[in-house]
Amino acid sequence: MRDPRRRLLISVLVLSIFFLPVMIRVAQVRAEFSDMSSIRREHEGKFPLYDCPGCLNRQDQSNMSSAAHPDEKDIDIIVTYSDPSGAVRISSVRSRDLSASWVWKNPSNENYSLTESSQVADDPFRSTLSCREPGRHTPNDHQYGSEMRHPQASAVHPLKLKRRMLRRERRESRTAELIQQDKEIDNQMQEAAIKRALELDTTIKGRYSIWRKEYENPNSDSTVKLMRDQIIMARVYATIAKAKNNIMLYDSLMEHSRKSQLAIGEATSDSELHPSALDQAKAMGHILSTAKDQLYHCMTIARKLRAMLQSSETNVNELKKKSAFLIQLAAKTVPKPLHCLPLLLTTEYYLRGYEEKDFANREKLEDPSLYHYAIFSDNVLAASVVVNSTVLHVKEPEKHVFHIVTDKLNLAAMKMWFLVNPPAGAAIQVQNVDDFTWLNSSYCPVLRQLESARMIEYYFKAHQTSSLTAGSDNLKYRNPKYLSMLNHLRFYLPEVYPKLNKILFLDDDIVIQKDLTPLWSVNLQGMVNGAVETCKESFHRFDKYLNFSNPKISENFDPNACGWAFGMNIFDLKEWKKRDITGIYHHWQDMNEDRTLWKLGTLPPGLITFYNLTYPLDRSWHGLGLGYDPALNLTEIENAAVVHYNGNYKPWLDLAIAKYRSYWSRYVMFDNLYLQLCNINE
Repeated sequence: MRDPRRRLLISVLVLSIFFLPVMIRVAQVRAEFSDMSSIRREHEGKFPLYDCPGCLNRQDQSNMSSAAHPDEKDIDIIVTYSDPSGAVRISSVRSRDLSASWVWKNPSNENYSLTESSQVADDPFRSTLSCREPGRHTPNDHQYGSEMRHPQASAVHPLKLKRRMLRRERRESRTAELIQQDKEIDNQMQEAAIKRALELDTTIKGRYSIWRKEYENPNSDSTVKLMRDQIIMARVYATIAKAKNNIMLYDSLMEHSRKSQLAIGEATSDSELHPSALDQAKAMGHILSTAKDQLYHCMTIARKLRAMLQSSETNVNELKKKSAFLIQLAAKTVPKPLHCLPLLLTTEYYLRGYEEKDFANREKLEDPSLYHYAIFSDNVLAASVVVNSTVLHVKEPEKHVFHIVTDKLNLAAMKMWFLVNPPAGAAIQVQNVDDFTWLNSSYCPVLRQLESARMIEYYFKAHQTSSLTAGSDNLKYRNPKYLSMLNHLRFYLPEVYPKLNKILFLDDDIVIQKDLTPLWSVNLQGMVNGAVETCKESFHRFDKYLNFSNPKISENFDPNACGWAFGMNIFDLKEWKKRDITGIYHHWQDMNEDRTLWKLGTLPPGLITFYNLTYPLDRSWHGLGLGYDPALNLTEIENAAVVHYNGNYKPWLDLAIAKYRSYWSRYVMFDNLYLQLCNINE
């Protein structure tokens, strides 16, 4: 009996020893939880756990919610939490002990959550942070038959709100400041643009101006081209309609063609067309569409267009020949005012006894220390422009001497003009080419050739035709200037001026725009002729002027050698004599008696005579092409020291290119009595 009791007693003691600490620990936990609950209730009474304005506003809502559900039971809630030592603790909490921020959510009632979310959305300063109390719930609360959810609210402190408002005010202030700065900068830019516009000189045409011809709209004549094409097609269909005896369509096409031609008139761009021209183009389009539907056949149309093209080419060639003939004729015919001037001057010269007068400063004529110019011309007005434009640009006119040589017919007129209108300070000499007795046929090959029957046949009788156009190609070969010794006198400068060392040769169709005195200081480096070269790429080279199929030319000269210009040349007469330039000229003139080396003019023999003896001057000294090229650069013309009207369109003729005429006419004395009597005006 004692052993069973003893074992029971021992078991009780063991269990007591084992469960006693557990019971003591449970008692401690209950005491701690009781203390925490009392502290929480005291804290809730004095300092409610609402950390945002939204939570404070919802306290009343929680109370109202509790009042609205009076039959809710006091439910025990098991809570898992960690104590300060980190151990996991389990405890129970009654629902009545929860703070008002905890809200019961009924899954069947969705209106509450919607209301709460709308309230949060209405307040822009609320956040979506949860205001749950730490330690009072877990993510698994829904496992116990209900889901606890705190309404979404903002956790922004009033100080943060104030700082946020201050930042927003600073941003708005900075934005307004930047906008004001932008307005001020825009105003400054507008004022600067207005100032530049007021200072812009619109009278000066720049080299790269957008208003130049090159920058015009490339489609500015599209309507004009369309109407011209319509006229061509109308004529094609009219020819086919007439062949098919469709008289009504033929008359309609011809009538519309005539109206379109009248609508175009002389217009070259759409802006020059009459407003009704577009309507006419549309009407022509309709009739062409009708004709196409009735008459179109590819091969027939192609044959008609080919025939029209050939006919047009024939007409164009005929017109070109007529134009060349008339231009040559107009260029070599002396206009009535220019014919009047030498007649009037010659009459005055003899009536007033000027033949007994002579020019002053004769002692300067052979002074090699002065600046000498040679001008060979039979045009009084042209020679006067050369002299006037030169004197106006020199610094010391008294050091400049002009040697003018003319023919017997114009000698009195030339003397009379410069006796009445002497250049200020400069010396003048006027000579007659016929007074050079040494210039005869026995010495000069050109004169000898002109007296030959072959040359007379070539210049005066050969190639004579009854047709206006047939003789146009040979008209220039019978140009009187090629027969005049004034044109060939440039190859005899040392004989004409034996005591001079240097001389500047000037043509009578040039205008001087700058002081030419520096040309006498140019070092020609042993060369005889100083001239501006004219070759550009493959143009104006020796092969253009000389017959390189002749061995005499091909064996002695380079076909790619650069050509140069007569009209403004500085000649070293001492070097000329040393190299016997005149003898070289005579040699080649004798070899060209049958005109197989070159055809005409003085430039080809000049290129041969001064071959490898020409020093290239800067291009700015001599601007060329004003007598034939209407597309020259005006800036280069204005910057050139000398401008040359080489070509048929001389500035004193009606043929002259209008935009170049002013460079010459500004040096004409239009207020002179003799010019007014001969009706020579601007």
